[in-house]
Amino acid sequence: MTALALLFTLSAIGIAETVYLIRTRRAAELPVCPIGEGCATVLTSKYSKIFIIPNDILGLLGYIVISFIAALLVIGINASFWAPILKILIGFAALLSIFFTYLQKYKIRAWCFWCLMSAFTIWLMGIIIIFSSAI
Repeated sequence: MTALALLFTLSAIGIAETVYLIRTRRAAELPVCPIGEGCATVLTSKYSKIFIIPNDILGLLGYIVISFIAALLVIGINASFWAPILKILIGFAALLSIFFTYLQKYKIRAWCFWCLMSAFTIWLMGIIIIFSSAI
């Protein structure tokens, strides 16, 4: 139960991060970047739309699905069906976050604070999944 509450909380943080990025992008503003000036470089690069739609929207959808599945598991709805889906989704998101971090370091050569925070949020979810026997 604690692991699921942590996953739900982390997904809420992820939702907040991605909503901020989407809101600033739609308003044609630059996001506040606490570590340097790389956020605008990363968020406007050719890699900001890997899968036709912007990466921040994909992230938002991923976080919403993770929070929804975590909520279903907390209330006990068909855990044998939803738990493996949650693990696969978080595993895929963790791998995708590694790829996006690689792009920032080696292709774009700039760091985005918000992108890194999202990656760390997903990786923390992965660590919780790996070490939790409750899921």
